[in-house]
Amino acid sequence: MTGSLPKTPSFRLDGRRALVTGAGRGLGAAVAAALAEAGAHVTLCARTTSEIEQGAAALRDAGYAADWLALDVTDVAGFAEAIAKAEPYGIFVNNAGTNRPNPFTEIPVEDFDHVMGLNVRAAFFAAQAVARRMVSAGAKGSIINMSSQMGHVGGANRSLYCASKWAMEGFSKAMAIELAPHGIRVNTLAPTFIETPMTKPFFENVAFKQSVLSKIKLGRLGTVEDLMGAVVFLASDASALMTGSSLIVDGGWTAD
Repeated sequence: MTGSLPKTPSFRLDGRRALVTGAGRGLGAAVAAALAEAGAHVTLCARTTSEIEQGAAALRDAGYAADWLALDVTDVAGFAEAIAKAEPYGIFVNNAGTNRPNPFTEIPVEDFDHVMGLNVRAAFFAAQAVARRMVSAGAKGSIINMSSQMGHVGGANRSLYCASKWAMEGFSKAMAIELAPHGIRVNTLAPTFIETPMTKPFFENVAFKQSVLSKIKLGRLGTVEDLMGAVVFLASDASALMTGSSLIVDGGWTAD
């Protein structure tokens, strides 16, 4: 073979600033750790100060760069104001979200407003705030909207959650088109059921757990570690040509 060998683009994130919402526990905390391990300076963002303060301290104790920002993403104006004043972030993981599963015929209006208010309204305007700051600073980067396999398929008792995540998949593609000229990539990460503090109560129902496992072809629930590499990939130069896409990490759930 003649000539020099091609070199794999770096998965490292040294010198980059990352913001993770919903970072107090579970998936958000793991995402923050993954980005920090890859060299990014990570800001953990959530409503509960104690959790993100502890999380940032743990990352710093491990030798990584981290701080925290106590904000409620549902306070759209407050979040936007804080981001506008901050140094621009080159990586944004739009992770804050929730779920209230119920049969379609039994979903109350207040549940609809709560889930759509966080998963769609707050996520949409959080991404807008971060993107505006990036564009105003001329900063390139990667926005990762935390979606779900339920943004690609349907599921019993998941009509409301599906509505929110299909909406996210749609606005993410449109964001990708508009922000591409600014060098800002936008993708979604779409996991299957992951064991976290939020989902653990669901799996105490043996019948529900078995129904979930029957659809995951690899035969196990996801762990937060299963998504850490995917987040680093989407944040890094390793995915430099990827925008407007969804990275589905579902153990094969959506394969049939």
